[in-house]
Amino acid sequence: MEQTDNNYNMYNMPPEEEDGIDIIALLKSLWEGRKTVLICTGVFIVLGLVAALTMKRTYTVSTVMVPQVSSGGSSSSLSSLASLAGINLSSGSSGSELSPVIYPQIVNSVPFRRELIYAPLHYAEVDSAVSMFTYSTEIAKPTVMGSIRKYTVGLPGVILGAIRGKKEPLVMPSDGTDEGGAKPLVIGEDEEKLLKAVGNSVSLSVDKKEGYLTLTVNGVEPIMTAELALKAQQLLQEEITRFRVEKSQSELEYIQARYDEVKAETELYQEQLAHVTDRSQDVTTTRARIGHDRIQAKYNLSNSIYTDIAKQLEQAKMQVKKDTPVFTIIQPVAVPTQPSNSRAKTLIIWTFLGIVLGCGIVLGKEYWGKLREQFVEN
Repeated sequence: MEQTDNNYNMYNMPPEEEDGIDIIALLKSLWEGRKTVLICTGVFIVLGLVAALTMKRTYTVSTVMVPQVSSGGSSSSLSSLASLAGINLSSGSSGSELSPVIYPQIVNSVPFRRELIYAPLHYAEVDSAVSMFTYSTEIAKPTVMGSIRKYTVGLPGVILGAIRGKKEPLVMPSDGTDEGGAKPLVIGEDEEKLLKAVGNSVSLSVDKKEGYLTLTVNGVEPIMTAELALKAQQLLQEEITRFRVEKSQSELEYIQARYDEVKAETELYQEQLAHVTDRSQDVTTTRARIGHDRIQAKYNLSNSIYTDIAKQLEQAKMQVKKDTPVFTIIQPVAVPTQPSNSRAKTLIIWTFLGIVLGCGIVLGKEYWGKLREQFVEN
C-alpha cells in the first residue's frame, strides 16, 4: 500500500518549471532574423565609416610636475610624523600656504582660460602664430560633421538664434569714479564658447598622496596642442607663485617704499651736515656748534633707521625667495606623434551598436507577442 502511494505521488507531481533563458531558442530566433541583423549592421557600418572619415583628429599632451616648497622645521617634522600615521596635514592651507586642492580651481577659472585663448599658437593653416580666438573666429572653417550636427541636432538652436538675433556686446559704463578699482569681467559670445572649449580641453589632476600634478591638454593639431600645454604649464606656475608670495611680496613693497623714503632723508641730512661742517670750520661760536650738533643728531638718527630698514629689506627679499615655489618637471611637454582618437575604434563602436540594435529588433519582435499575451491573460 505504501509503494502504491509513493507511485501515485510520483506520477501526480507537477512538472518542474524550467528556469533561465533558452539559449538555443534565442540563437534560432537570431538565425531566422539574420537578414534584419545584417541590414542594421550594414547601415551602421556605413554610418561608422562616415563618422570615422569626417571626424576631427584630436591630440593629447600630458605633463607632470612637482611643486617644491620650503616649510618650517617644526611643521615639516609634524607633517612627516603625521604622514607615517596615515594622516595628511599638508592638504590644508595655512598662512601663505596654498592647498594643492585649489590648483584645479585655478585652471578652471575664467582669467586663466582667458589667458589661454589669447596666447599665440602655431596652426598648420597659418604662417605666423595667432591666438585661439583669432583662429576660431577668422580662419577656421566648419567641418562636415560640424555642419551636419549644426543643421540636424542643433537645428532648434539655430532657429532660436535667428529669431532672437545677434546679441549686442556688453560695455561697462564708465563715469570716471572707479578708475583703478576692481571691475567685473565682460565676456563676449565668441569668448564664452571658447572658454567652454578650453575648459573641456585643459584639465589638472592632483595626486595628494604622491604630491605631483598632471596637466592634460587636448587639441586639434600636434604643435598647437603642445604649445597650449606649455603655455598652461607656465601660466599655472605663475599663478601658484603669485598666490604663495602675495603676502611676502606686499611686505617687501612696503619696506622698499619706506627704505626709499629714509634713504632720501638720510642723504639730505648728510648733505646738510657736510654744508654746516664746511661753513663752521673757521667759526667757533656757540650758535654754530649747536646748529652743527643738531644736524649731526638728525643724521645719526636717520642713518640708524636707514640701517635697520636696509636689514629688513634684505630679510623681506629672502622671504620672497623662500616663499617662491620651485617646480620640478618630471614629464616635460612633448609634441604628440599619434592622435588620441582612432578611426578604427570609431568604426568598431558603430559596428557593435549596429549588431546590438539588429539583435534587439529581432528578439523584440520574437518576444513582444508572447509578453503581450501574458499581460492580457493576467
